[in-house]
Amino acid sequence: QLTLVESGGGSVQVGGSLRLSCVASGRQLSNLAVGWYRQAPGSFQEGIAADDRDGTTTYADSVKGRFTISRDSGRNTIYLEMTNLQPTDTAVYYCGADPYDLGSVVRSWTYRGQGTQVTVSA
Repeated sequence: QLTLVESGGGSVQVGGSLRLSCVASGRQLSNLAVGWYRQAPGSFQEGIAADDRDGTTTYADSVKGRFTISRDSGRNTIYLEMTNLQPTDTAVYYCGADPYDLGSVVRSWTYRGQGTQVTVSA
């Protein structure tokens, strides 16, 4: 069974940066597709980044050019580097993993973390 634990959230001003981490235990991430999604209050979940097993990365238009997903197989950790943060990025951020590739950020992840809050203020 795979367990995912996010960290790195917090409060930041407009234009600031944060790096989220997601540590996995119970299974090697190198064999899985991984990604990030978020949910703002009163909104649906929004897939924002995915890194498939074949190396394909995809991003939502809302974060393209500002967010970067990466993974460290040695640390069994996924990262989300977020720059030029805006108030519309305020949400709870979750990491996810799948045992298959999809080539899309729109997906219901098989494994999910518990989330970390990101708040961006003007």
